[in-house]
Amino acid sequence: MTSARQPGAVLTGVSATPGVRARLSKVPQVTILFWIIKVLTTGMGETASDFLAHTVAPPVAVGLGGLGLVAALILQFRVRRYLAGVYWFAVIMVSVFGTMAADVLHVGLGVPYVVSTIGFAVALGAIFVVWYASERSLSIHSIDTPRRECFYWATVLATFALGTAAGDLTAMTFGWGYLLSGVIFAALIAVPAIAFRTGALNAVAAFWTAYVITRPLGASFADWMGVSHERGGLGLGTGPVTAAWAVLIVGLVAYLAITRADAEPTGI
Repeated sequence: MTSARQPGAVLTGVSATPGVRARLSKVPQVTILFWIIKVLTTGMGETASDFLAHTVAPPVAVGLGGLGLVAALILQFRVRRYLAGVYWFAVIMVSVFGTMAADVLHVGLGVPYVVSTIGFAVALGAIFVVWYASERSLSIHSIDTPRRECFYWATVLATFALGTAAGDLTAMTFGWGYLLSGVIFAALIAVPAIAFRTGALNAVAAFWTAYVITRPLGASFADWMGVSHERGGLGLGTGPVTAAWAVLIVGLVAYLAITRADAEPTGI
């Protein structure tokens, strides 16, 4: 699922033409670095959300997360082309707020993780249905209008909430713990990659399947690093883990911003 095989496929089987691809500059190309940064943002979002919730009052933390998300998305919608720093800042804020949304349902409202996982899965499916019915495409290489960008970010938010609930479901409800959960999701993320390479799954389905799995994958390992020994973790603390993962993200995004190695071709 790297740039070597990204024809811009859509569910209708139509590939993006060069003229269309020249306009598609609001999202990055799907490279190895894309997946690495994506996993890092999921882990950072998980620990950052937990850190804020234990540092300030939870309602204040959720409010701050919501404001940060709105600001990030406004900035992303205002730029006219893909900018690595702007795009990944939006992803980070979606990660933080998506974690909060899932946690509010369980901690605040007492909704079991199995129920919230199913609920977020249904919500994601509904977004896909409406998106495809409206645009006839779910490809990230066709995000060339504000409406499609709205569908894209709604999908991203739903995947983060779903992944958060699924990760907590395996780690806590199933009792697998954070480390084992992370290992299991690391194995699971190979499934859509293999299915895509063998032709069993098309590019769009493989991408979004892997995208969902990255959330519990990164969050499980980040939680394992941050939580106490009593909870099966390394006890490094959510603050230090958030800071360490943030440094990695900033370094990689800075590299992409300078080199534009993941920018869609323009001027074709």
